[in-house]
Amino acid sequence: MAQIVGRKQELKELVRLQNSDESEMVVVYGRRRVGKTFLINRAFADTGFTFKVTGLYHQKMKMQLDTFSLALKDYFRMTDNIKFNTWLEAFDALKQSLIKSNDTEKKVLFFDELPWFDTKGSNFLAALEWFWNGWASARGDIMMIVCGSATNWIINKFFKHKGGLYNRAGSKIFLKPFTLNETEEYLIKQGFELERYDIAQIYMIMGGIPYYLKQLDPRITLSANIDECFFKKNGKLWDEFENLFETLFSSSDMYIKIVQTLAGKQIGLTREEIISAAKLSDNGKISRALSDLEKCGFIRAYNYYGRKTKSKTYQLADFYTLFYFRFIKDNYGNDDHFWAHILDTPKKNNWAGYSFEQLIKTHIEQVKRALGIGFTLSELSSWYAQQTKDGSRGAQIDLVIDRRDRAINICEAKFYSSIFTIDKEYALNLRNKVDAFREATATKKTLVPTMITTFGIKQNTYSNFIQQQVTIDDLF
Repeated sequence: MAQIVGRKQELKELVRLQNSDESEMVVVYGRRRVGKTFLINRAFADTGFTFKVTGLYHQKMKMQLDTFSLALKDYFRMTDNIKFNTWLEAFDALKQSLIKSNDTEKKVLFFDELPWFDTKGSNFLAALEWFWNGWASARGDIMMIVCGSATNWIINKFFKHKGGLYNRAGSKIFLKPFTLNETEEYLIKQGFELERYDIAQIYMIMGGIPYYLKQLDPRITLSANIDECFFKKNGKLWDEFENLFETLFSSSDMYIKIVQTLAGKQIGLTREEIISAAKLSDNGKISRALSDLEKCGFIRAYNYYGRKTKSKTYQLADFYTLFYFRFIKDNYGNDDHFWAHILDTPKKNNWAGYSFEQLIKTHIEQVKRALGIGFTLSELSSWYAQQTKDGSRGAQIDLVIDRRDRAINICEAKFYSSIFTIDKEYALNLRNKVDAFREATATKKTLVPTMITTFGIKQNTYSNFIQQQVTIDDLF
């Protein structure tokens, strides 16, 4: 098997399923461009597929059936083209071809972009259920891999739908973006020699999305790369946003409204606040959309520390989507060197601070290991309190790590180009935050002021207040 960056657990699971003595169905899903097809193709590069077919985006049933027919012809060496009128006929032809096959090994069937086959009125899903439940699942020698970028279709048809395929998948592989460490490994393989500060900036723009990272050119500067990808007219990724949401979600307009609303609210919004701000109707579709966006990693749901109500607060967590609404949406095509021109502006620095906070939350396990609490049970939350008329202090803490050992890390994040110096004013602000938290929550636990920075903090009179530190190297 060819070496690929990361994906060790996913590859291990695919091998396990291929070697089992039962028929297996595996669903591989995740956001567009995350590398689902690449992973599966590499996993079976040595053994190959018994049958592979890929759905066509926004094509009618006839074209989808013709695609299926051509794949049958290629994989089973048929001399004649077979025309199908229904999906039941198509799956029966696949069944008969597999029966005639002399292959005694596990037969691996790969249905890529499967949701795109399910055109209106096609009865595709019913035919697939008939094929799997009525024949393939009982044989013991079939491995069916279902893959698709239309994530809400996958979730609703395979994980929530109470029909014939409900809970039939023996394994569900949600393919996540690369971590910072995997992103560094990937960029090195692509010929880059970058400091981790720059790799973090790339991650804060693109996330760990392999396809986006592949567009970067090691021969030019980082800022030139960002301009080439996002701001130059007809650049490499100029139309990515529209394609991203249209392929992931049906009724994509509602999903876009939600993420656009959250893009302007750094502290996040509750479901009710999203409905009000985005001017959406309050119905079950909103809850489903929030669930889909959370499962795909576009938004993050969390609780405020000490809040008595159970309502979740949602934050935009997808790096590219945040970058799109902050910069690309209103600036694409206006200035081919837009990113190079705003490098030291308040708008860029404000984005960097928020995006760095999301980077930390995405790598929270690395943060906990650096703090020495990797195996300590803990709950993550944020905390916010407005100043009241009676004089109660207002403050905002973006990351609260509430530990089972009766300690709470009060985390302050700072994305800075060098070692960060805490001066008198900043130290006073930090003390006020901790004091406000203790006063408002009445906690009896030990509060541990913690700084998470790029290069650490300079030791001086005011830095002694900080009890623990995490640097960008720890996130790798």
